[in-house]
Amino acid sequence: MADSTSTLRNRRPATSDVAAPAQAPDSKKPVKAATSGTLALFFLLLGVLALLALAGAAAAYIYYQNPGGYFWPEPQEPWVAVPGATEWTVDFSADLTKRDAIVVAFKHAWSAYERDAMGDDEYHPITKKGTNLTEAGGIGYTVIDSIDTMLLMGLDDEYARARKWVETSMNFERDANFNTFETTIRVLGGLLSAYELTDGDELYLERAIDLADRLLPVFDTPSGLPYSQVNLAQRVGVADPDNRGLVSTAEASTLQLEFRYLGFLTDNLDYWDKAENVMKVIRRARLPNALTPIFMSSAEGKFMTSEIRLGSRGDSYYEYLLKQYLQTGSVETLYRDMYDDSMQAIHENLIATSNNRKLTHTVEIHPRRLAQNSQISWVRTLKQDHLVCFLGGSLMLGATTAGARTRPVSVPPRVEELSPVGRRDWTTGVGLVETCVDTYRTASGLSPEIVHFRESFESGSDWFIKDAKPPGEPPVYDARYILRPETVESLFLAWRLTGNPKYRKYGWEIFEAIETHCRVPSGGYASVLNVEEVPVTWEDKMETFLMSETLKYLYLLFSDDTVLPLDQYVFNTEAHPLPIFSPTTLRSGFTF
Repeated sequence: MADSTSTLRNRRPATSDVAAPAQAPDSKKPVKAATSGTLALFFLLLGVLALLALAGAAAAYIYYQNPGGYFWPEPQEPWVAVPGATEWTVDFSADLTKRDAIVVAFKHAWSAYERDAMGDDEYHPITKKGTNLTEAGGIGYTVIDSIDTMLLMGLDDEYARARKWVETSMNFERDANFNTFETTIRVLGGLLSAYELTDGDELYLERAIDLADRLLPVFDTPSGLPYSQVNLAQRVGVADPDNRGLVSTAEASTLQLEFRYLGFLTDNLDYWDKAENVMKVIRRARLPNALTPIFMSSAEGKFMTSEIRLGSRGDSYYEYLLKQYLQTGSVETLYRDMYDDSMQAIHENLIATSNNRKLTHTVEIHPRRLAQNSQISWVRTLKQDHLVCFLGGSLMLGATTAGARTRPVSVPPRVEELSPVGRRDWTTGVGLVETCVDTYRTASGLSPEIVHFRESFESGSDWFIKDAKPPGEPPVYDARYILRPETVESLFLAWRLTGNPKYRKYGWEIFEAIETHCRVPSGGYASVLNVEEVPVTWEDKMETFLMSETLKYLYLLFSDDTVLPLDQYVFNTEAHPLPIFSPTTLRSGFTF
């Protein structure tokens, strides 16, 4: 992999590296007769323009083969508080009307699931039935994903019935393969969050220990990187046959918050050490440019030639670097160093601005094998998943913690409170949030799963849905909205860090679109197949993260800031809040 990425360049070009765009002549101006002198000058100018065009083509070809920071603009000052600023008054009071509307929506979703599918992993609101992830049965994904949201919303009756199910019906003795990552973030994380929010209900800790003990064998690989799947009854890790036995970077590096907190609660160092060892392996495997491909070999502990992106299979790796640093009171500075390293690489290679409205967005870098010599070249693609929309809020959080000169910072932060890197990250984060909100400006008011940004100066929106079909034809996958939470997650963080009421406005608009187009009258919420077609066509599935993340973050957006303060909690990637704690001296950070 090191050889195949050696052509990636991490430098900003000199001005002469990039040809300026040619200006088209104004056809309305009268043309004068040319003299021999002006003709000579004319042909000289043609020659110069031809050379510039060749230089521009060469630069474009070099960039195509070697994506890097070539066209990343100089960071602009973020909006921060300045003396005398009066743009808004920071007021974190709850908006009770909107907050209570979110509670009503949650009850509409939960009551349908409880009526038709209690205990099943997933729910289908149109056919009014549940399904499980394996033929051996389920482990209550939807129940556990929803409990902490009920606790926050004060839904005592619903919570009592959910707890009763955990006590009497939850069963991990399933002889089937479950995804390690999903089971950890949803079920283990949900149990630990329930334990925290109930002030130590031992039922949840007992279930968490049972599950974690069944998950631990996934780390028994030659490198210590986990297997992608686990047989819970047999307690063995299983390689993913669909990915040639590889593990995605996000799957391997998004288990640590949960296992470390359980290790802290139980003093069982196995939980902490095996999860943290994964981070040691990843750090040793670092590529020279600090970019992170989306696949690793659990046998070799190395990155494999694969896409480099901030969306699926890569996203939560970056999220957990920051959150591991925050989880233990910001004393494990190695995680901050890894986070800073990754953010620098992202800014040099994966951040861009659109041509027309200068929207900040991310790109992907894909490997391509050249037929003539079997070498690898790297191609930049202007593609952004909805999953990437976590990054805007995450960067803003990182700017005010890892990137702060002093802590705590003001709300919103002042220029002098942020380091240069913190100001850069704040600027990018604010811009990404705006871009993600912009992708909700569709016919339905819902965001597509994937957007692409235009390569050239074209009329219309800066982004589009690739291969979009006209209304009435079967839609492409990219056009769907599956109740995803990432944008409202960033809106919640941006609201808490700025107090800017526009973030509540954006969140309410998204909620209204969900209510209008996803709400099933008989109960539950359905996914939408094409966000650009109204009336919408539903897909018969209600993702568990609707109740775990989307509605929870919306509820927090309209609650006051005493509910789960950011200096006391970190949220795992399934929005399960876990407390910030002080590690013991034995667990104060890894070294090697």
